[in-house]
Amino acid sequence: MKGKDELRLAYGLAFVLLLIGVLGYAALPPRVPDQPVRMVFKNKAGQVLFDHKEHSSPLGYGYRCEDCHHDIEEEGERPSSCGECHMPEDGNGLGRSDAFHNLCQGCHDQSGLGPVDCSGCHVL
Repeated sequence: MKGKDELRLAYGLAFVLLLIGVLGYAALPPRVPDQPVRMVFKNKAGQVLFDHKEHSSPLGYGYRCEDCHHDIEEEGERPSSCGECHMPEDGNGLGRSDAFHNLCQGCHDQSGLGPVDCSGCHVL
C-alpha cells in the first residue's frame, strides 16, 4: 500500500508542477525585443546571417538606424522592408542584392571590419 501512495504523490506533484509551468508560461510571455537580434537573408548564393544587435548596439559597432535604413525620416520610425524599394519590377534602380552588396561591402571595406569576400557572409 505504501508504494501506491508514493506513486500517487509523485504523479500528483508532477501534475501540479506541469500545471504551474504551463500557467506561468502563458501568463508571462517572453518580451519581444524592439529591434531584431539576428536576421537571415535568404538568397541563391547562400543565406546570410546578419547580427543586427552587434551592428546597432553601442557596445557593438554602434551604427544608428539611419546609417543603413535610408528611408527613415523621423527618429523611432520603423524602416520599410528592403524589398519594398529594392525589388523594382521595371529593372530601374538597385535590386536588393546590389543594395546589400554596396552597403555592406562598402562599410566593411571602409572600416576594415567584417568580411568582404563572398564566403565570409554567405555561410548558410
